[in-house]
Amino acid sequence: MARPPAQVRFPGDKNRKQRVKVRGIKQASKEIQKRLERNLEKLLEDPEVILPTIDAELGRPWKDPMAYTLRSIDIVSAKRYNKRWLSKKMVKRRGDGVSRALAGSLLAASEEDWSTVSVFKNPLFGNASYLRRGNGKQGHQAAIQNHNNHRLRLLLWDDHAKAGHYFFSWEGGFVYTGTDAKAPKEWVEWSLDSCPLDLKKGESGYFSKSLPEDALSSGLATDSGWIRISLNDGTEIGISSEDLNLKDGAIIPSIALGMLPPRIPAIAEAEWKWKPDGWPDGLDLPEKGLEDVQDALNEWMSSRISDNLIAEVCRRRVLSSITSGFLSRNVWFDENDRSGFLQSLDGTALERDALSTVLDKIEGGVHIKENGTLEILDDLVIRVDEAACHPVLMTLWNDYGISLLSSMFGVSGSEAEDIHERQSRRKQGFGAFLRQMKEERSVEDRLRLLPWNEGDLPEPLAFADGLIRESFRSGISATVSTTSKQKGLLQAMGWAWLVVHNKTESDAWRFDKESRDKGGDWVPYLSALYDAGMSILNTDDGSEQEYRAAIIALASACGVSIE
Repeated sequence: MARPPAQVRFPGDKNRKQRVKVRGIKQASKEIQKRLERNLEKLLEDPEVILPTIDAELGRPWKDPMAYTLRSIDIVSAKRYNKRWLSKKMVKRRGDGVSRALAGSLLAASEEDWSTVSVFKNPLFGNASYLRRGNGKQGHQAAIQNHNNHRLRLLLWDDHAKAGHYFFSWEGGFVYTGTDAKAPKEWVEWSLDSCPLDLKKGESGYFSKSLPEDALSSGLATDSGWIRISLNDGTEIGISSEDLNLKDGAIIPSIALGMLPPRIPAIAEAEWKWKPDGWPDGLDLPEKGLEDVQDALNEWMSSRISDNLIAEVCRRRVLSSITSGFLSRNVWFDENDRSGFLQSLDGTALERDALSTVLDKIEGGVHIKENGTLEILDDLVIRVDEAACHPVLMTLWNDYGISLLSSMFGVSGSEAEDIHERQSRRKQGFGAFLRQMKEERSVEDRLRLLPWNEGDLPEPLAFADGLIRESFRSGISATVSTTSKQKGLLQAMGWAWLVVHNKTESDAWRFDKESRDKGGDWVPYLSALYDAGMSILNTDDGSEQEYRAAIIALASACGVSIE
């Protein structure tokens, strides 16, 4: 919410107790009045105190805006004691804006009462108090009356800067270089010394604390990357990516606000020194990536990308330009080094096998992002931003899960669709999911060694065969409750199963006498069938013929025919 206007008292008011609210002005403190008095006295004594040192060839006044302004300032300077003339000059709508603001400031310098001042506020150049007189721009008048402020005085020349003229200001000087952006050596040194980043000066130039001093002279890339800035005065600067997360201010704006227009790319070139781990020595990075990085650096030097983001932006643009091989975060692997790529990801051997299986199914390239999205690439490069197999497999599961189940576990059809849908919903950890799938498929593979498919035999033989299968899957205890829920021959077979495994003690009351008697006769035949089945399922010495013979013997005892 905006603050209310200041309450001021105007000189000459008859009712001095009355207070009037006027926006943008305030009563000046004694300190402000003394500062304005000093500045205006110097201005009145020598109006050219506002001018920069001219380091450029000037043209004709009707063609060169700077030459035109200098001529206009000379005219105003000659009339600086003529209040009537200044009063007319400061309200003109046409002509040079700098000289119009100068006329108003010179008229204010001849006044005696400076107790009421205007307030100029700018988010970049700061705040200042000044005496507003005439139609000159507020920023121009504030700059003139605070001409000793090295940053604020640049605002006087904003119209010239828009026309492509360059100004450089620092505490020790003020230079105009025309349309050629030539950074003065003194300005460069002062700007770097005043930079919020702690820069050290070495033989090769300035470098940040985390950057080895020899990096500037060697120009070699580092693991985390660094930015090399070459100013057009010959100064070299090296900034490590670790030193770009400043809390006290941004690097580029702190330098750019000392020049107008604040275009650092006009006086400097930047280069990103980094390559992915594993990138071959002597192999240049893709030209497309280097161009994209240069665009990012220009945006950074134009204050459109913040310091804490520029390193990651440059890294990502390099990685996005690579068109072959594997990329695991910031590490590159040759297309023939899939195992190295898989080993770089955290996870179990099963997860890596699963990911390798999926990679066999992928045609073209993919980029698996940190937010879990999948981007299909035209180039034959596999790129993952994750550090582990699980999130990568979760991202690929929707498109490649069915084929993974088929290739790794031989599951297809409706069973594969059910497993795929269940895993998509539960999002179980892939290590546990794959381990469970392997165990289940291993059990099913062993069960396929039995001569008949589950359910193919007539009852109660099918029930006996099913009990053997379930005991192998889940253990004997898992079958006990099933036996007492049957009727007729199935209940008799259930009783025989409990007798074979000594589980009758607590469940005998659930079985009628006829089932117990009949089941008791089948015990030796069922015991032989169980032993033959376990021999096949648990060892490699089992015989299918023994199992068939045991089934036939049990069928004969039950009075059942096997076709």
